[in-house]
Amino acid sequence: MTDAPRADAAARDPQHAAVDVVVVGGGVAGLVAALECAKVGLKVTLLERRAELGGCVGRIELDGLTLDSGAESFATRGGTVAELLTTLGLDGDVVDPNRAGAWLAMPGSNGKAGGVAAAPLPKTGMLGIPANPLGDDVRRIIGWRGAIRAYADRIMPILRIGRAHSLGELVRKRMGAAVLDRLVTPISAGVYSADPDELDLDVVAPGLNEAMTRMGSLSGGVGQLVEERKAGSAVRGLRGGMHRLVDTLAAELRRFDVTVTTSAEVRDLERLRARAAGAGDADAGGADIPEWRVAATTADGDLLVDTRFVILAAPAQSSRRLLVEAVDGWTDAADWPAAASVDLVTLVLDAPALDAVPRGTGVLVAAGTEGVTAKALTHSTAKWQWLAEAAGRRHVVRLSYGRAGASNPLDGLADDAVARIALADASALLDVHLDERMLRASGRTAWRDALSHASLGQQHRVRELEDALAAEPSIEATGSWIAGTGLASVVPHALEVAHRVRHRALHLDGIA
Repeated sequence: MTDAPRADAAARDPQHAAVDVVVVGGGVAGLVAALECAKVGLKVTLLERRAELGGCVGRIELDGLTLDSGAESFATRGGTVAELLTTLGLDGDVVDPNRAGAWLAMPGSNGKAGGVAAAPLPKTGMLGIPANPLGDDVRRIIGWRGAIRAYADRIMPILRIGRAHSLGELVRKRMGAAVLDRLVTPISAGVYSADPDELDLDVVAPGLNEAMTRMGSLSGGVGQLVEERKAGSAVRGLRGGMHRLVDTLAAELRRFDVTVTTSAEVRDLERLRARAAGAGDADAGGADIPEWRVAATTADGDLLVDTRFVILAAPAQSSRRLLVEAVDGWTDAADWPAAASVDLVTLVLDAPALDAVPRGTGVLVAAGTEGVTAKALTHSTAKWQWLAEAAGRRHVVRLSYGRAGASNPLDGLADDAVARIALADASALLDVHLDERMLRASGRTAWRDALSHASLGQQHRVRELEDALAAEPSIEATGSWIAGTGLASVVPHALEVAHRVRHRALHLDGIA
């Protein structure tokens, strides 16, 4: 009861501040954008809804180990993430994963109870689409009948397909249900938390449409793109975990005097003045006049921040709510894809049988695999040498739950029930007996707003939003729901957004 008067007083007399830039969202996109703006002397405030920074790049403490609770690696394409790590002084700790590769669990029987069969994933393919449908590693998963059907792609005229849009529809037509269900769907669920029928081919496999046309078949197009891949690992990580990126970005924000407020729920975005025609010119209405008021509820009461620029880097649902209020002429369309509900469960185990790395660096799970609830498992201590050294004789495995278009099987369950499910899944997927006596610790991380940028039609929806934002030079939006999945997409987009904001700010100040 003693806290009520203080809360009432805060509501009557909120804290008030004025800055150049407010960043809403403290994931990697928000941290990168805030830092880039602060580097040129802009006064920046960052507001994050959760108690911790990092978003999908987080940390969890289990049994004395500091582990990644979200993203544990970054794609090397583009080189932007590597450049950021170099700028932050982390390049010396970039490491490659074990190249043993992952396995696939599928319906069947390998002589064990539960009816789960498993095989290594083919190495010469893309998103599960095989470059060699008759290869031994492919036939082991889809059988001779599936392989012969997939090989029919080589003699099927490509012009009957035209330009493909849906990944799932293309694979089904060219190679059949076995390739789609056993190879492509598990990867789509594991990487994008989405059904392949709902994934835009040009987003998830850039250049494949053109390669198919050149080579005359889907498998030929995949083979050409695989050959063109640069040598080296497609993903890399950080010794100590990717959460170190968040720690280092946060330290840089402190160095540049960025005000960071966590547990801050942004309620409203209000325009303080009408945007003058030709806004963005130095004489467009006063360089130092705030254009927006951001209202947030924090642990210390209400907060109002007046600002010249706003960067929305929060998840899709939160950002879209604020954008509807702020951007003239943009309506939040009803056909945006539904967000997936995803849980990541981490187990620390005393299980010497796992020393043999029985299923490589992890397992993807084909839909319909009886007795398994998870959609994917990563054997983290098998994948990362630094973690194996830190864990000693312990093993760390991570299991992912939640498929797009289906309810999350862990919803409503207590943590101890979740740990039991994850332990049973790990035992089935790794083909090793695991019981509760071997479980040293478990942890659970949940995301309820995982919206895939790769969904069909999403590029069009994003372009419409970006066109509307282009007419509002004082507000920007970034994050994976706009930029794409993974740090290799998020980081360059956040940099681009920040560079536009700081250019406009410095131009208004007569500096640029």
